[in-house]
Amino acid sequence: MNEVTIYNETDGEFTYQDIIEKVINKAFEIERLKNASCSIIIVDNSYIHKLNKEYRGIDRVTDVISFALEDDKSMVIPDNIRLLGDIYISLDKAKEQAREYGHSLERELCFLSIHGLYHLLGYDHESKEEEKIMFKKQEEVLEAYGITR
Repeated sequence: MNEVTIYNETDGEFTYQDIIEKVINKAFEIERLKNASCSIIIVDNSYIHKLNKEYRGIDRVTDVISFALEDDKSMVIPDNIRLLGDIYISLDKAKEQAREYGHSLERELCFLSIHGLYHLLGYDHESKEEEKIMFKKQEEVLEAYGITR
């Protein structure tokens, strides 16, 4: 059984847990993942800025950062469980980007969650080819769940 755990580390109310969990589970289904687990942590700009600076050496706010546990080959995990890792999302940045792109906050949070998940699964967008593959997968999940721009 797959598991998605969502933590709200902001001071405000967060009402998007259910939709994010459903969209992540749709991605698990599309990717045929079984016994997979990930956490999504909702934070503010200040918190994600610190993470970005400390772990990526980039001194600015970002929207999403993923920490993949499967990247660390020294971890011993039972064969039947995939602990994918943690996805940190800045709620402040998500709100800003939803306004900027002209779509709902729900859509932006779902996009960032799926984007983070695909990073946990080893996808990246460093090159145009990689970006095309990753973004196609993201859109497939969002469309399958009916989340459009």
